[in-house]
Amino acid sequence: MTITGIDSTGHSPGGNLLPPPREAAADDLDAELIALESEVAAAPISVIPADRTAPAGESQVTPRRRWWRSLTWRDALAITSFIAVALFVTAPLWLNLDHELRDDPQDQAFFEWMLAHGARVLTDGVYPFFSDRMNYPDGVNMMANTSVLAVSLPMTPVTAIFGPHVAFNAFLTLALALTGISWYLVLSRHFVASRLAAWVGALVATFAPSMISHAGGHPNIVSQFLVPLIIWRTLALRTPGRVVRNGLALAGLLVWQAFINLEVLFMTAVGLGVFCVVMGLVRRRGGRTEALTFLRGLGIAAAVTVALLAYPLCVQFFGPQSYHGLPEFVRYFGADLGSFTAYAQRSIAGNSETAARLAQNASEQNAFFGWGLVILFFGLVAWMRRSAAVLTLAGVALLFGAMSLGPQVRLNGVDTGVSGIWSLLHSVPVLNSAVPTRWAMAIAPVVGIILALGCQKASDLMKAQPGARGPVRVAMITAVAMALVPLAPTPLETVKMDPVPEFVTSGAWQQYVDDNHTMVSLPLPDSTYPDPLRWSAYTGLDMRIASAYALLPSQNPLDPSDRTALFSPPWRPTSGLMTSIKQGNPIPEITDTRREMTLADLRYWKAGVIVLTPQVRDIEMLRAMTDLLGFQPTWTGGAWVWDVRNLVDDPKATLG
Repeated sequence: MTITGIDSTGHSPGGNLLPPPREAAADDLDAELIALESEVAAAPISVIPADRTAPAGESQVTPRRRWWRSLTWRDALAITSFIAVALFVTAPLWLNLDHELRDDPQDQAFFEWMLAHGARVLTDGVYPFFSDRMNYPDGVNMMANTSVLAVSLPMTPVTAIFGPHVAFNAFLTLALALTGISWYLVLSRHFVASRLAAWVGALVATFAPSMISHAGGHPNIVSQFLVPLIIWRTLALRTPGRVVRNGLALAGLLVWQAFINLEVLFMTAVGLGVFCVVMGLVRRRGGRTEALTFLRGLGIAAAVTVALLAYPLCVQFFGPQSYHGLPEFVRYFGADLGSFTAYAQRSIAGNSETAARLAQNASEQNAFFGWGLVILFFGLVAWMRRSAAVLTLAGVALLFGAMSLGPQVRLNGVDTGVSGIWSLLHSVPVLNSAVPTRWAMAIAPVVGIILALGCQKASDLMKAQPGARGPVRVAMITAVAMALVPLAPTPLETVKMDPVPEFVTSGAWQQYVDDNHTMVSLPLPDSTYPDPLRWSAYTGLDMRIASAYALLPSQNPLDPSDRTALFSPPWRPTSGLMTSIKQGNPIPEITDTRREMTLADLRYWKAGVIVLTPQVRDIEMLRAMTDLLGFQPTWTGGAWVWDVRNLVDDPKATLG
């Protein structure tokens, strides 16, 4: 078997006869991944391409065909299956275009806004790393807010033609489908020869419960189609004679991933770093030349990546509206130890009550692998324990699992009083911007790789010992089915969303909002009311809005040095009042002092119009704002509208 899909007889799927592969060195990393030093392997095969392994003096073999020219019907079937599952999971969004995600509508509205921002970058040439179209006048740091520019820019035609809502659906569906296809192609071309083994491993890496959980609102996190490519190109840095090319290829992938999600890139880098260091130590004898080649390639990749990302990262960490670390409560989001053997809400064996007890919310069910997969994982590791590569991968998975537990270990919802290793890390710069429970999400690709290698070894065993074919096949199919069937995903849950008001769709807002004025919604947008973000996205961000749902520095007046992130702008009297009323609190007494604070807020936001749509507690908010302003609103385009331009523009105007 080889990474190119050549079976143990030396024949390709298409029937082209190739020279028998040479025997790999005992400490060859690729042999570790492919042959696993198995006593049942027909012959240990190196995954180093044949044109680099031919002895001196021998003629070079025919160059390998490009992957798209070597696709077989099995490949086509596998690729189709990933597209089909992705469509199955996201079907409720496509079948009901007037619906939104039930569990995380705020992040859906946020990413629709980001897709509109990316389109605006291309169509209007605006600055990509900062925008004042939300949270005016302070604006939003795009680099510090997962702006997904690597996706929003190429999706501009979809956003411009069909709108950001449809573009979001396409983004989420393509993220899942492309991630599965990418894992399958990398596994089948570079780690295992069996197409079935690659397909099973890719299924786990792509549709694990953690991925389906994040599909409920975080398309940037499920966009992991570059992760297998980064792994492949990192291991390829050992290839002699191609140092510059391999380094540049890896750098391109790293930069691309940085503009999708830095958190996924960071986790991938940590996992790869640990794996490469351990394997380098294991293979230190006789691997000096290979190590030097690897380090030279890595140096080129690092230098180019740092050069290309230096400015964007400076904007992210030191630019306007940058922040230093996530809120304290988010940095304590750890995975419950009991969740590793439980089933997630969106798995067919899942229970919503159990999942809710073991996870912070529906989008962060990162560690739900179930008893079957946990037992299978450790069983496969024990079976392939002679492989240093497999043991190292298992060690990476355990490390990620330990980090995911957060600063304090919890078991079935109860604090055990035991400190986790994250207690030493959660305040470290950069790491203080990571959500600890998400380290468990990074275990899924490791499990997928080991499962693919285990299926490959079972296939080799059946070929080497035909008499054992029946029992081995039954045992492997039974074990895989018992582990994976309960984890099968269910479609995303959606609810009917509040439509974009006619005041926005008709363009009536344009007579109030211009370069000198913004739209102020009641209540102002935050994590509980993200609709104004969708309205702004609908207009292509032409309609600038006050306040935001985004990660912004706290700007604590009692501690100016505190720039910990918040999910909304700093508190202001008017936004705090409307939020309080929306939450069900009584309307306070409207005094002249409160009116002065409201006028100051409106001038700070440069408000041109205040808009209130029908919603819970709308009458109370309408009454309060009318008392504050001293005049009644008009009903325009399905919304109550207060024209406040004269109050904001005239410095002598007062309320009362």
